[in-house]
Amino acid sequence: MMKKLLEQLKARHAAAGEPAYPSSEEVWAFCSDLVNWLFPEHNGKVLDEAALEQYAVKLETQLTLLLANMSPQLKDTPEGIARNFMEQVPGIYADLTKDAEAILQGDPAATCLYEVIRAYPGFYAIAAYRVAHGLHLLQVPLLPRVITEYAHARTGIDIHPAAEIAPWFCIDHGTGVVIGETTVIGPHVKIYQGVTLGALSIDKQMARAKRHPTIEEHVVIYAGATILGGDTVIGHHSIIGGNVWLIKTVEPYSRIYYKADGSIKVI
Repeated sequence: MMKKLLEQLKARHAAAGEPAYPSSEEVWAFCSDLVNWLFPEHNGKVLDEAALEQYAVKLETQLTLLLANMSPQLKDTPEGIARNFMEQVPGIYADLTKDAEAILQGDPAATCLYEVIRAYPGFYAIAAYRVAHGLHLLQVPLLPRVITEYAHARTGIDIHPAAEIAPWFCIDHGTGVVIGETTVIGPHVKIYQGVTLGALSIDKQMARAKRHPTIEEHVVIYAGATILGGDTVIGHHSIIGGNVWLIKTVEPYSRIYYKADGSIKVI
């Protein structure tokens, strides 16, 4: 029995070594270093002007080295991908700055941007998502998911790197939030803990279809709400109450909540 197991493990280890992916710790270190460079509030480490510029070069080199052994799985050279990713970073920074401001404006308990960036799990998870999404857009395999799953483990917030999320995004509290792969979220959306933006079907044949909902701009989704399905659209300026279960589109400016008798009230 042991001999058979060792033979199976030999084949498994050999197969696992073929893609030559970097360790999860190295991947997360790159994401963390990038976020700390953009937002020194996150770790309290301040750099002078010369060090800031040198750090940008360091980050590009760091990403190139992460990708170096993955060339067969890449659509471009490691150097090209690293360069193209760094060109996305100003946009990532701009979006995250808006996200932090949205969290500050959306939570009466938040006292300042420093607190949001340093301590809020919602900002931490969104920052990881935006870095991962940038790599996803460059068709880098696996590494985007490693980044968002690390943030998931730290915060309880599960955001697929392929989701499309506009800026001014606020996650309040956040534990138990799930945002699926084909979700589309417009600007100025706020969601609370326990919200699921998921799929109606987990059939593997649906893998390339839009399976998750679209949330238009200026929508608030309260704790525990579940919204499912690729054809489901939450119209702009709507409010979805706590624990609501939705599998169909709602019009803009809707107010949806459970009544005491368990029925849904739509206004």
